[in-house]
Amino acid sequence: MNSQCYSVAMDLGVCQLRNFSISFLSSLLGTETSSVRLDNSSSGASVVAIDNKIEQAMDLVKSHLMYAVREEVEVLKEQIKELIERNSQLEQENNLLKNLASPEQLAQFQAQVQSGSPPSSTQGVQQPAMAQLPAQNSGPSA
Repeated sequence: MNSQCYSVAMDLGVCQLRNFSISFLSSLLGTETSSVRLDNSSSGASVVAIDNKIEQAMDLVKSHLMYAVREEVEVLKEQIKELIERNSQLEQENNLLKNLASPEQLAQFQAQVQSGSPPSSTQGVQQPAMAQLPAQNSGPSA
């Protein structure tokens, strides 16, 4: 047992907890345990030293958290940028398909949207419109 600890069970537990806390903080800060060891003769100075070490540890944790948050913010900004670009592409495609669809196809689609039925037949509507695009753009081939 440690000479600083007392024989009473409560004092022993407190002493062990204090030594554990000092060891944990020392490992966190990368210092030797002996440099943070409590000295019962100068308990006021020891408490101040421990408070300073705790504050340093909290600052270290804070800086690591801030770094991690900044990294996450950058990742999220990039994802937002990609989603905005994808949304713009989809809006352009939607406008193109609206322009290529006949009024009957648009009316049928609107009826499906209002009734809440799945637009399963819209694939049939889109395929002929999309199939017309290559035929219109390609010239006579052989």
